[in-house]
Amino acid sequence: MKAYMDEHFLLDTATARQLYHEQASRWPICDFHCHINPSELAANQSYANLSDVWLGGDHYKWRAMRLAGVPERLITGTADPEEKFMAWAGIMPQLIGNPLHHWTHLELQRYFGISDTLSHQTAPSIWQRANDALARPEFRPLQMLERMNVRWLCTTDDPADSLESHRVLGQTQTAVTVIPAFRPDRFFKLAQSGFSDALQQLEARINRPLRGFDDLAAGLVEQVDRFTAHGCRLADHGFDTLPEQKPDLKKAERALRSRLAGQTVDPDDLSCYQAALLYELAEAYQRNGWTMQLHVGALRNASQRQFSRMGADTGYDVIRDIPIAENLVLLLDTLEQAGRLPRTLLYSLNAQDNLTLAVIAGAFARDGEPAWVRPGPAWWFHDQLDGIRQHLKHYSQVGVLSTYIGMTTDSRSLLSYTRHEYFRRIFCQLLGSWVENGLYPADMDALQDLIGRVCYQNAASLFGENRSVID
Repeated sequence: MKAYMDEHFLLDTATARQLYHEQASRWPICDFHCHINPSELAANQSYANLSDVWLGGDHYKWRAMRLAGVPERLITGTADPEEKFMAWAGIMPQLIGNPLHHWTHLELQRYFGISDTLSHQTAPSIWQRANDALARPEFRPLQMLERMNVRWLCTTDDPADSLESHRVLGQTQTAVTVIPAFRPDRFFKLAQSGFSDALQQLEARINRPLRGFDDLAAGLVEQVDRFTAHGCRLADHGFDTLPEQKPDLKKAERALRSRLAGQTVDPDDLSCYQAALLYELAEAYQRNGWTMQLHVGALRNASQRQFSRMGADTGYDVIRDIPIAENLVLLLDTLEQAGRLPRTLLYSLNAQDNLTLAVIAGAFARDGEPAWVRPGPAWWFHDQLDGIRQHLKHYSQVGVLSTYIGMTTDSRSLLSYTRHEYFRRIFCQLLGSWVENGLYPADMDALQDLIGRVCYQNAASLFGENRSVID
């Protein structure tokens, strides 16, 4: 029987162990998509306790606790932090097969040096030891990132954000480069209540009224340039469904004016509005050398009862199951024909779309460029053993594995950087099995190059680092 979570965790062949320990583990981390609040990093203050850094804002853990029957008072409610931690520890033995079991113990080991298995019995000791560690200066946010060998960290920021935290971080002496990513989702969702607030905040940012579509597009493009000045190199779009129409400025204008007048927006006009706005932004992304990320396939706030109580991003989003290929091809082809297709990463929350995305990406190659359009990493419900393996297998079968983009945390928790280790172990396990089963030669030079590209260099190239390595 193998030990649980020892140094050879997931590395079940000699080749896998060699590839991970001698190669993959040594690369720094480029986290090009996360939801950590930049103000938390700019303040760089110590955390009050383990619940503060571990459970606050983590909808993965919240969802598991609810499914295990934990009362909401002990999840997001009024219970004190220690009670919430004890409730989390109490369900840990039930999470067999859930990636949270692996993530939790990797986080305890790598951040706190705690190798105990978390349970109701071990929780009091772990709580005390972790809290003692968090009181030390080396457990402040930026110091923890440095210890985890994080080189690049990309937050997710609204176009109207002041970026003050990023200004502070840009003047901070740290080995971690923290930069914003541009997330204009609120401006695409005309039918939602947050659109009016978004418009007002953007007007305040640019100090002029936005009276029509051209004004809005110009205002957002100005923010692209402002974000670029703060180091931004990625845009991030969350589309529940992709636009079904090509850009149509007349219909886009009509959609916006209907919304501003408090009228119902025609669905066809809304689709044209979204396509037109993305068309204008994509040109700015390409001009500034950005990468555009498209996240699709989520069905948000499935339980309206819980949404009314808890709000968004609290664990009630689910997987959408509608076809995406035709609309995605229409969008990419429209941008490519106009010379406006930036480097692009494609994500879907539905596993049935993974192979589709990988094949579609290959249809939009750019001469002399590696994987101009490619799938993003295993996302959300997929960043677990089977999901990561399946992503890698699909892309290797219909793409070029050396151009795979690696991993992101996609997390609000600063303790999530072990997910990069998790990915790298799974990657090396897969490579090792191919080598030892005679499916790939034991060419260590080629494997070393492959690991460097996938674990770090391809992601870092999004920011201009080591670009010659993959060109």
